[in-house]
Formats: sequence, structure tokens, C-alpha cells
Amino acid sequence: MSDDPIFVSADWLEKHLGQPGLSIVDGSWYLPSQGRDARTEYEAGHIPHAVFFDHDNVVDPDSKLPHTLPSLEVFARIVGSMGIAETDTIVVYDGPGLFSAPRCRWMFRVMGAEKVFILEGGIDGWKQDGRRLSAEQTKIAPNLFQVTCDAGKVASLADMREIVANGQSQIADARPAGRFEGVDPEPRAGLRGGHMPGARSVPSTSLSRDGKILPKDELKRAVEAAGIDLSQPVVTSCGSGVTAAIISLALEALGHSNNRLYDGSWAEWGGLPDTPVVKGKS
Repeated sequence: MSDDPIFVSADWLEKHLGQPGLSIVDGSWYLPSQGRDARTEYEAGHIPHAVFFDHDNVVDPDSKLPHTLPSLEVFARIVGSMGIAETDTIVVYDGPGLFSAPRCRWMFRVMGAEKVFILEGGIDGWKQDGRRLSAEQTKIAPNLFQVTCDAGKVASLADMREIVANGQSQIADARPAGRFEGVDPEPRAGLRGGHMPGARSVPSTSLSRDGKILPKDELKRAVEAAGIDLSQPVVTSCGSGVTAAIISLALEALGHSNNRLYDGSWAEWGGLPDTPVVKGKS
């Protein structure tokens, strides 16, 4: 197993390809503006033995919101059918390295898997190095994924209403600054622009460079410069709960454990008529 609690290198993964108990997960997902199709790219060429994790499918089927965390039973059924057990060493990757892979890792960890890592540099870096790809369908033997949900890592709408009203936790918003300030439109129709009162703008892109998380000293400066006190609790948020996990990952890298992810994020808050919204930088 890797000595790093969050990341594995491409060299490490290449060395361990085919090892029993190792599950490789393509957790790629993209916004329409990125002009990439995750499944098409996976089918054209993926890391050998990788299975595809569909962020639009591993969700609560009864929720009208995008990317809502599924029930324990739904998650266990889907990832079990992908051949993954909670005891596996799970390596997740996306295209650029730190976009949707952190959300995938967060979900696995919330659902009880402990040995979950992210491939540093993503498959884009893997391809740039000229490493081996496969266009063959990965052979899957269904497995049993035994879920033990860590509900304490998830914030609900009711939690957020209370936090906004009482300020007992900081809110870190991963959306781009323009959307946070309400000057750029939301990519989803019907959402108001702006942010939750008291929230801080921590654009997810400010926490990485070249597909890798910033060195810890730079990462700490970036988080604190955004107005986040690392000695206090934090709730992370974004558009639909995907890039919020990048902030959650950054907090973990900095040793901060008192944090939750608001799963509904702006897709929920910005779409309701009675939630308070403010515009501007703060």
C-alpha cells in the first residue's frame, strides 16, 4: 500500500496493476463547458483493469437534485456489481487529476471503505507519460461491499439553514469566484446567483497545480487567505457536491478533520425560494 494517505503515484499504480485486492476506478465526470465525455474517453482507453464509476448513476434515484448521495443499499449494490469490496485498496482517477476523483473517493470513504487513494496527475498525466492503456471491457466478478456509513461527514439542507442562521460552522464554497459573487450565470437553469450568507470563496482550482494538490505550505496559505480558520469546523459546498470534495480533500491533507460536505450544494440552496442568498465578494 502507498505510504501517502491520499495519493498514489503513476509509478506505484503501474507497478501494482493486476494485484489481488486492488480496485482501479475511473471516476471521471465533466461539466458541459469542459467539452469532454467521461464514458466515451473510458471506452476509448482506460488504465488496465479500471472500472467506470458513473457519477450520474451512483445517486439517489428518488432525488431531483444532481449527484445526491445514494442510500447505503443502492451504493452497495452498484459498487458491488463493479467488483469492489470495502476491504479493497481502491485507486480512483479522473482526467486532469483533481476534479471529480475527490468526490468519488469521498463517497467510498463515507460508505466505509478505508483504503481509498487518488492517482496523482490523473489519466491525462498517465497518457502523457506513455503508459499502457486498454480499450477492452474490464472483466468483473461481482463482489460484496459491506457499507458502514459515516453520516457525520454529510451536511443536509436543515443543517445548512441552521449554520447560516447561527454561524456555528464556516462555509467554504468551491465554485468559481464569478458564480460565488453572482456575476456569472449558473450552469443549471433555475438557480439564483450568489452564495450563502457568511460563506467564503475557495475556488477548487486554487488548490491544485498541474493535476496535483498544492504543497502543504502553499495549500495552507491558500485556504487561510480565503478566510478559513483551520481550527474551526467547516462545511464545504459547490454546484452539485462534486468539487466541494476537493476542498474536503485539501482540509484532510492539512490535518483538518472537523468538516462535512453539503451534498445538496448550490443546486439545492440556489433553487429554493426561501433560502437567503447574497451577492458580491462576501
